[in-house]
Amino acid sequence: MTDADGRPIVAELGRPETAEETRIRKDANRRAHRAHQTMTNLVLALVASLGIVLFLVAVVVRPDQSTRAAVDYRSVAADAQVPGVTIAAPELPAGYSSNRADYQDDPSDGVPVWTVGFLTPDKEYIGLQQGIKANPTWVSNAMEQKTATGSRTIDGTKWTVYDRRSEGSSAGNHEYSLVGKFGTSTIVLSGTADQASFRTLATRVAAQQDG
Repeated sequence: MTDADGRPIVAELGRPETAEETRIRKDANRRAHRAHQTMTNLVLALVASLGIVLFLVAVVVRPDQSTRAAVDYRSVAADAQVPGVTIAAPELPAGYSSNRADYQDDPSDGVPVWTVGFLTPDKEYIGLQQGIKANPTWVSNAMEQKTATGSRTIDGTKWTVYDRRSEGSSAGNHEYSLVGKFGTSTIVLSGTADQASFRTLATRVAAQQDG
């Protein structure tokens, strides 16, 4: 509804708008429109960003431990010259591979350590640590201060057993461990593999050390 001059009559006022009221109303409408447009643009930007993130998650390959390039642990062992010590690097059957191999000759605890990470044919893990002139503290630390649960003899070699499989996932890569003494070396085998894989590795390690 408008008056005789064409000015809109404001219902709540019962009269036409003044020039000032008209200006204020139009300014308020413009601000509301700009605010709405800004919010719309923000929502569209967030949707676009989320779409990009989802796309990247879908197409980017995230490598894990099982897809790392195999390490030639026997070659690395040959470069680790330790007088009077046989570095544990036995040849294993087909299907076994290594994803880590390194020798630390000056660690903080004073015990040089040769370390190898093995993946079994069924993609389970066994880590090998060889402590040179290791002391009981080194063994305890390697076993996360856990107590031995028994012993077993594999092809004539006695190993101390640390069986933590009852702990489930909290045991991490220490579900099952074997600790053996060979001359000045203490060898620890720890991992998630089955008994057959542990037997294979323990047998090959002992044969190399005793040979």
